Amino acid sequence: MRCKDIDMQKDHAIINRLARVMPVFDWGRRYDRDALGNDLVAAVIVTIMLIPQSLAYALLAGLPAETGIYASIAPIVLYAIFGTSRALAVGPVAVVSLMTAAAIGNIAEPGSPELLLAAVTLAFLSGAFLILLGVFRLGFLANFLSHPVIAGFITASGILIAMSQLRHILGISAGGANLPELLQSLFEHLGEINWITLAIGVSATAFLFWVRKGLMPLLLSTGMKPKLAGVLAKAGPVAAVFVTTFIAWVFNLSEAAGVRVVGDVPQGLPPLTMPSFSPDLLGQLIGPAVLISIIGFVESVSVAQTLAARKRQRIVPDQELIGLGAANVGAAFTGGYPVTGGFARSVVNFDAGAETPAAGAYTAVGLLLAAMLLTPLIYNLPQATLAATIIVAVLSLVDFSILKKTWAYSRADFAAVTATIALTLLFGVEVGVTAGVLLSILIHLYKSSRPHMAVVGRVPGTEHFRNVKRHKVEIDETVLTLRVDESLYFANARYLEDSLYDMVAARPQLKHVVLMCPAVNEIDMSALESLEAINERLHALGVTFHLSEVKGPVMDRLRRGDFLQHLSGKVFLSQHQAALELAAGPSQTRITTSQPN
Repeated sequence: MRCKDIDMQKDHAIINRLARVMPVFDWGRRYDRDALGNDLVAAVIVTIMLIPQSLAYALLAGLPAETGIYASIAPIVLYAIFGTSRALAVGPVAVVSLMTAAAIGNIAEPGSPELLLAAVTLAFLSGAFLILLGVFRLGFLANFLSHPVIAGFITASGILIAMSQLRHILGISAGGANLPELLQSLFEHLGEINWITLAIGVSATAFLFWVRKGLMPLLLSTGMKPKLAGVLAKAGPVAAVFVTTFIAWVFNLSEAAGVRVVGDVPQGLPPLTMPSFSPDLLGQLIGPAVLISIIGFVESVSVAQTLAARKRQRIVPDQELIGLGAANVGAAFTGGYPVTGGFARSVVNFDAGAETPAAGAYTAVGLLLAAMLLTPLIYNLPQATLAATIIVAVLSLVDFSILKKTWAYSRADFAAVTATIALTLLFGVEVGVTAGVLLSILIHLYKSSRPHMAVVGRVPGTEHFRNVKRHKVEIDETVLTLRVDESLYFANARYLEDSLYDMVAARPQLKHVVLMCPAVNEIDMSALESLEAINERLHALGVTFHLSEVKGPVMDRLRRGDFLQHLSGKVFLSQHQAALELAAGPSQTRITTSQPN
């Protein structure tokens, strides 16, 4: 029995280790019939939604329609094995598709084998970069992208995507990588409008907008059960595809009226493809791949965390990097292009009752059957219908309220959001996302380089010390207590020095300076050198330098050097203790008149 118990313990230990790398070994152990039923229902609903969406996003990326379906099969399965979110649905999304078009559009001619090679290579580079970040646990780097900047970029991208699809709605040849180019091209080709295409595109767009807002209430008013009504409402795009395809087939609109249709779509399994390792191509794509990876990861993790919180579950961001990386590598070897977790399809997957990532694997089976059996049926699908699907989907991403919110809350964030939107619209997505990344980092550096600091005094009758500009407090004219509300590092060390010297110069009676450190989590070498310089300069002026409320890990670091041995004053456990020991007497104490804001 003991041997059997030991063997079972070893087996559990092995499975637990595997589960850290492949979460399928975690949730798979508890998979039951109820989860199977819920996952199958969710898979059916998401598959119905993904077929037209995948085709549309592939065209947005400048690739053949079938590429979107291929990019939705292997990536979903690989994410189910390596990802940690129970509801995230991985595949082509609007913003990444637009970034893909911008990255590969100038490399090869549309529809050429070279373009497809560039797409799979881009997916491979993106996947490799994400896996690398996950292995070295660098997921925290994505935190340097501020949410307002990301919201601004997505808003501008939504506008560009919608504008880029107007050519399909109008049935004209137009293009451009940014808003001025798109507007100019559309204006120049207005005389070429195909009125039949325009009628199809406008009708499909209006219908899809109505489906989004009005179909669900209508179905519920007939007494239909909410779950069934939800399924039918989600199938709205499929209805638009079916009706417009049927009309185009019956009236032979592609030949009789020049309506552009999807055309021949290869029938069968996704092809096995190999990314290129040409130094020239890799050099052209590595930058866009990094940007696509970052934007895709931020969007995916945001969605995954939101959905996980609803069921009190958790995701592991570093493992998410590996899951998304594996999904993109899978896309590279099966004729796809870069993918990430999509908000709309993930919410549908969640609302449809998906219990585990197995729902994604079942969705992949449904899409595989569609690729093998249904592709001949979409030959006459008008491109205007797919354009309408994209426009309706991306306009929900456009959120100008972020400008109002940031203007009211933080002018620095408002400037960053405005700059990101403007640069994305005027110069394209690559410039916009690069600017967004740089602006996010600059905002962080600017804010942390000018930390909030406050001269504090004792609230009368208490042991609490508060900002003299906000509260009525007691202060000792011979003691300056400065509270720093930020970790001290190379970017803000000089600011601390300069600010403290100015305060000391304005107080001729000063005998003691106390640096209050309750919010200081780190003091790097540059900041330590600044503290040493402050100590020496104050000592030369006859002023004693003290520290108070220093956190344990910071004290541990300070003890490694000789700063504490040369400190002219003391390190106090609390500011109250410092105030009692350094008090000069009643004659040197006054009460400030400032009231709380």
